[in-house]
Amino acid sequence: MQAVPGRSSAPGEVADPSRREMLKAGAAVGGALLLGFHIPCAAGRATQSQTSAHEFAPNAFIRIDSNGRVTLIMPQVEMGQGVYTSVPMILAEELDAAFDQVALEAAPPNDALYGNPIFHVQVTGNSNSIRAFWVPLRRAGAGARVMLVEAAAQAWGVNPASCRTDNSEVIHEESGRRLPYAALVERASKLTPPQDPPLKSVADFKVIGKPLKRLDTPDKTNGKALYGIDMLPEGVRFATLAACPVFGGKVSHVDDLGAKSVRGVRQIVVLDDLVAVVGDHMWAAQQGLDALNITWNGGANAGITQADIWDKIRAASEREGVVAKTVGDVERGLAQGERVDADYELPFLAHAPMEPMNCTVHVRPDACEVWVGSQVLSRAQAIAAKVTGLPLEKVTVHNQLIGGGFGRRLEVDGVEKSARIAKEVDSPVKVVWTREEDVQHDLYRPVYHDRMAAALSGGRIVGWRHRVAGSAVIARWLPPAFQNGIDIDAVDSAVDMPYDIPNLRVEYVRDEPPAVPTGFWRGVGPNNNVFAIESFVDELAKKAGRDPVEFRRSMLGKTPRLKAALELAAGKAGWGRPLPPRTGRGVAVQPSFGSYIATVAEVEVDQNGEVRVRRIVTAVDTGIVVNPDTVAAQLQGGLIFGLTAAFYGEITIDKGRVQQSNFHDYRMLRIDQVPAIEVYIIKSGEAPGGIGETGVTASLPAVRNAIFAATAIPLRRMPIDSDVLAGRRKG
Repeated sequence: MQAVPGRSSAPGEVADPSRREMLKAGAAVGGALLLGFHIPCAAGRATQSQTSAHEFAPNAFIRIDSNGRVTLIMPQVEMGQGVYTSVPMILAEELDAAFDQVALEAAPPNDALYGNPIFHVQVTGNSNSIRAFWVPLRRAGAGARVMLVEAAAQAWGVNPASCRTDNSEVIHEESGRRLPYAALVERASKLTPPQDPPLKSVADFKVIGKPLKRLDTPDKTNGKALYGIDMLPEGVRFATLAACPVFGGKVSHVDDLGAKSVRGVRQIVVLDDLVAVVGDHMWAAQQGLDALNITWNGGANAGITQADIWDKIRAASEREGVVAKTVGDVERGLAQGERVDADYELPFLAHAPMEPMNCTVHVRPDACEVWVGSQVLSRAQAIAAKVTGLPLEKVTVHNQLIGGGFGRRLEVDGVEKSARIAKEVDSPVKVVWTREEDVQHDLYRPVYHDRMAAALSGGRIVGWRHRVAGSAVIARWLPPAFQNGIDIDAVDSAVDMPYDIPNLRVEYVRDEPPAVPTGFWRGVGPNNNVFAIESFVDELAKKAGRDPVEFRRSMLGKTPRLKAALELAAGKAGWGRPLPPRTGRGVAVQPSFGSYIATVAEVEVDQNGEVRVRRIVTAVDTGIVVNPDTVAAQLQGGLIFGLTAAFYGEITIDKGRVQQSNFHDYRMLRIDQVPAIEVYIIKSGEAPGGIGETGVTASLPAVRNAIFAATAIPLRRMPIDSDVLAGRRKG
């Protein structure tokens, strides 16, 4: 990983999120932006006027005790992306706190206090932990710092302007006197928090920008870290479950005689759509479940096939969609030059996080307690309250580290099922999904069909139409954001496509797949749109007889940050240098999640159509970088995650059932398949962008375009089909 210089601007500017309409939608949900910052103390904690003399808690995010220990009430959840290090770095920077004195405490469920400023729901997702809390946490730290300075100035009888802070101390420059924050807790707790504290300039940053080691790594390597699956409340029993293999199906009959004879089995819970076995340990529960003889009623979806789903979405893409963006006159533009048409498709994908889906619940007559790793803590609390019929305040949720989310834990179906099971059990019960049950009962990344049309004139694109057909995840997950028939996630990176095209139209056709529930999957809409756009642009470059990098560069006049990333990635990758036969380089660019990223993949394709990725080079302008090591790691991990989808990612349906079940038929990339990956970070003064999903979105089109360069075969569907590349089947 290397950093290179780039342009600068005001550090306080808020990055324009790729799903900018979320801001409007959030207002409809009822939350106010945290950016106008003064947040009251956390629920259940004393207000500022009531704060103990031994604790200084100026807002919902910060506590400082009389030992100088700074506690960040962490609004976001750690699921491998590094926010348990990078978010505290933001707070420590503005607070001028010693970083080794900062501790974390997971925020309780509370949308009003800890709602993500973009969604106004307590959620970790959309690559926006840093983007969303960049300004609120800086203001929280700056406000506390101002109060500590004022407290010290009062103690010394000096002007606050004559004091500065450093390393958890207030320093009076003229006299050289120093007071640690610990000594100022009582006095500072009596002051009124400032409404608009001044923020540091980038030039004064001491913590932000440093490649600090992740705080959560030691405990994750020595086994001390606790995930949801590690929770063992006193008296807990274990359960595993089987839901109807056909989505929407029900239990018809259960023969439990064999299960009851399994040693350690304590209870069999039969609900309308699932059966769970409760035992003394997971082995007993699993063996008991295997011994059950369950008859299912698949219902109306039992006849659905993969062909039905694709026929339906392809037919939907034939009709005009709701216009999401229009520039100029697209029909006139398409008639001006040589017209090119192409269709692109992406399949269903499962999440398959390494930590199996799990949730521990204890339901009592007057209360409910939940232990889970969730990306949506307040929703987890709400669904448990709904299932149990208890008031919200009677439901306690303990959020834990997450061993892989990728959007799967943006859903609360696991909490809902676990609470329903726990209602039938007189002790705490830990419900654990088997890998097979999880893969076959996921909320899948939707299938997409993209119908593209463009016109070339004088070596340039003069007309462009992009029609996206697919599920509307937003309509279910955040209904206020689904306006005028447009799913803002489904068209993300399509309406924001960076190229200078005078006549352009983006349309959206909502098409819900029969029988298959859909959800967010590490990138979602941009997964699809960047793949379709960048694949199509490569084909247009070839049609125009132009180099793919030069073709893109010529259309990026209005997006200089992306143009700079493209030039850097191409240069570092050795673009244009000779390669062996059946080896090619492919490029893809995207302004997704508030970041500007260009990626070059180098692949070789053998005569049997087998693809080997030799090298990936990526350059990114993600604005101000809080922790460059985290950015590089996220891009590396995202690129590998995307490569897995490119090579193996596909969930198929037959007779209403998912056909894949575990890693033998829903494969992951092996370590020996991972190419050399180079990450170049462009130094920037812009507000931070998102990074967790950009690598995933980059992999598919960059590799696809490299295959196109190596073979002249334009793959228009993922995953990679070696039979097509070997000429054994038409694409």
